[in-house]
Amino acid sequence: MFTGSFVALITPMYENGQIDYQSLEVLVEFHIQNGSHGIVSVGTTGESATLPFSEHIEVVRRTVEYAQGRIPVVAGSGANSTSEAIFLSEQMADTGIEGFLSVVPYYNKPQQKGMVAHFSAIADATDLPVLLYNVPSRTVADMLPETVAELSTHPKIIGLKDATGDMSRLKATQKLVDDDFLLLSGDDLTGCEFLANGGHGVISVTANVAPKQMADMCNAARLRNFLLAEKIDKQIVGLHSALFIEPNPVLPKWALHKMGLINSAFLRLPLVESELVSQNHIEQVMRSSGVLS
Repeated sequence: MFTGSFVALITPMYENGQIDYQSLEVLVEFHIQNGSHGIVSVGTTGESATLPFSEHIEVVRRTVEYAQGRIPVVAGSGANSTSEAIFLSEQMADTGIEGFLSVVPYYNKPQQKGMVAHFSAIADATDLPVLLYNVPSRTVADMLPETVAELSTHPKIIGLKDATGDMSRLKATQKLVDDDFLLLSGDDLTGCEFLANGGHGVISVTANVAPKQMADMCNAARLRNFLLAEKIDKQIVGLHSALFIEPNPVLPKWALHKMGLINSAFLRLPLVESELVSQNHIEQVMRSSGVLS
């Protein structure tokens, strides 16, 4: 259920800052029709940092409602306060989600033992599976393979989203965890390589604008047809870089607005609209990648 291409979905908003649920429904249908294997709702790309709990929970609930059981939905439930992460998990547990994605606490810089205690407490508080999320470029704190291995023994912790982009990190983790512990790439630029080295899937930003290509790449890798997977990846490799020339999700939102899938590219402060030079660049890459005619 948690393998393949999971889109790290943006949260669409109107120009007045309110959540655009009409566009959210359009996006969910877009991913179902284009073969995405799952949705991660209100993670980093979903601007979780600027959504109050009430909105966070409602966006997840609506995403599940629009999916109608046709595609699994994983809810972002991370926080730099363990009690807040537990509260979010408890509040979303009965929305119909299939599990949680929980990020390493940011800003606090917890010790490795602190991470073990944090994630163990979250997993103890839910009956649903939990995916760990390590993204040291954003959180500063880096969850080491030995810590992942210790947490992997918890019956509710089933996998890791690794956004380090480091294949040596993947291999080190593989040596320490059981074969059924899921390893998912959180770095689009190295996602194909991650799959070729034994990864089970991707949680992708690029999938926001190129869901079919990301799903096809993962399907090819699942069949161990890595030549085809690499061929597909090369078609969209420009997107992997271009979507991140400004902080995520600034350009994914602009790209989706350009594609006519959302009503507005609005972002909540402190993020602001992308620069014109960035817009021109991403549009050129979108056309060369075939996602925009």
